[in-house]
Amino acid sequence: MTTICEMLGIEYPIFQGAMARIATADIASAVSNAGGLGIIASGGMTADQLRAEIQKCKSLTKKPFAVNLMLMMKNCPELVDVVIEEGVKVVTTGAGTPKPFMPKFKEAGVKVIPVVASVKHAQKMEALGADAIVAEGTEAGGHVGETTTMCLVPQVVSAVNIPVLGAGGVGDGRGVVAMYSMGAQGIQVGTLFLSAEECPVPATFKQAVLDADDTATVVTGRRNGAPVRSIKNKMLAKFQELENNNASRDELEELSLGSLSKAVYEGDVENGSVMAGQITGMVNDIRPAREIIESLFKDAEEILGSLKITY
Repeated sequence: MTTICEMLGIEYPIFQGAMARIATADIASAVSNAGGLGIIASGGMTADQLRAEIQKCKSLTKKPFAVNLMLMMKNCPELVDVVIEEGVKVVTTGAGTPKPFMPKFKEAGVKVIPVVASVKHAQKMEALGADAIVAEGTEAGGHVGETTTMCLVPQVVSAVNIPVLGAGGVGDGRGVVAMYSMGAQGIQVGTLFLSAEECPVPATFKQAVLDADDTATVVTGRRNGAPVRSIKNKMLAKFQELENNNASRDELEELSLGSLSKAVYEGDVENGSVMAGQITGMVNDIRPAREIIESLFKDAEEILGSLKITY
């Protein structure tokens, strides 16, 4: 089987998570320049905005980078056309099936790597012609499934014949080793990159991540079938209260409307949505993306070299 690094022409087997409204050309180019796969999150963008971000990323790096497509978006066909026209050769996908676009992607030589939260979906994506899979456990930040990474990754690896990357729960080299021990060929990391110097979020957002501990996150939206993991705050406490009292979808949407923008653009970490994973307690400082990546794999190699199983 071709390794993910060989397939994509990257140095380190690490994808930067496609964090909505955060994963712009700034962080994507930094990750790609450091040897990983930077990813531009197109969620919420117009076709013109995505084209501008792609062109900016091209100006900042000559290395491979990807675009993430949220397939439920109404303008997804336009975004697909932009990706192909701009010559982007890798897409990751979520929130739907890439089936309608696979012929276009294949014809253009675009590698398609869906993010999935179950074995069933992984198998469906392989059958459609996906080139690799990101198996994301519920420990991750943002939109999540139900199955933990430790349970999900080995089952997906056993169920498909294409490369699998593990996501959710990687905070240091130990997490990298764990992913490889379960059969993954690499990792996708989001929360760690929130603390990257190049991550374009306000200082208050980064500080909220640095201040968070192992119990700082909560999943809301499970009752409505749209679970999201974020750092606890005043807005989420109210959201949970409404959920527990069986509030209507309209009431919940009224409270949370624009909450991601409040956190990402305004730095309001009490009334905004600070999406982050359960490894927040392992994020303790702000570093360049290159240092984050290099330390992850250096530590992983040292841990692997010293690992001994005794009975």
